[in-house]
Formats: sequence, C-alpha cells, structure tokens
Amino acid sequence: MALKKTTVMVDEEYLKIIKEAAAREGRPESEYFREAFRIAALRARRWPGEWDIPELGFGGPVTDDDVRAAAEEAANRKYGSSGSAA
Repeated sequence: MALKKTTVMVDEEYLKIIKEAAAREGRPESEYFREAFRIAALRARRWPGEWDIPELGFGGPVTDDDVRAAAEEAANRKYGSSGSAA
C-alpha cells in the first residue's frame, strides 16, 4: 500500500508518550502513527449489505454461568483436564 504524507494535530501529552516509547523501543515515531491510523480505519470501516448471521435458539436466556460451564466443558474436552480452570 502506498504511503501518503499528512499533517495531524495531536495532544502534546500523547505525542510525548509516543516519543518516549519510540526512543525506548528503538522504533520510528511514524510506525506508531501508522498503527493508530490502521486501527482507526478498521474501526471506521462499514461493510456493504446485511450480514447473514444465524440466530441460535437456546430455549431461553443464557446466563453467565451457562457460558462459563460451556467454556469449561469445551476446554476439558480439548485438553483432557478434569479440574476446573483457575
């Protein structure tokens, strides 16, 4: 993907944090800004059309305990563990 130069106004405190991190990690400051733009672009992206997400019927509400039990059961099945997760 081609890079394009732009000017962005940022809060001085945020810029200070980026400069410190770049110096500490030996990375160019520009990498941090490109990463931030990439994340912002992905968050802002809108997908065309409706999503065809199936609706699952469980016969009633699903509680937090139901989810935990199902996750624990799946983990035990995959890893052969009989103890509970910590």
